[in-house]
Amino acid sequence: MLFICYPKCTTCQKAQKWLDGKGMKYEHRDIKAVNPTYEELTEWYAKSGLPLKRFFNTSGLLYKSMELKDKLPTMSEEEQLRLLATDGMLVKRPLLIDGDRVLVGFKESEWETLL
Repeated sequence: MLFICYPKCTTCQKAQKWLDGKGMKYEHRDIKAVNPTYEELTEWYAKSGLPLKRFFNTSGLLYKSMELKDKLPTMSEEEQLRLLATDGMLVKRPLLIDGDRVLVGFKESEWETLL
């Protein structure tokens, strides 16, 4: 499993504590230090079955300062994925990738069911 998070994010901290409490083994990756690539995001988006908007950190300062709420609807999926790949702070976190399963954000009940 690959666990991608921002260490200062309290939701990411809760998710990591949950994984550790379950004794799950994972590779840890800091999203600010190693931004997901366009290729990774494209693959994860395809596997997730989620709308692309779910991959955006809509409560983040960068998202708001770039006024993406108004811009995203007019952008193609490729443009959105390329934008996500420019800065990890635009990406919703934590991300948990386990084979064909991709979890975006931490909802304990959802993680409990899927893992």
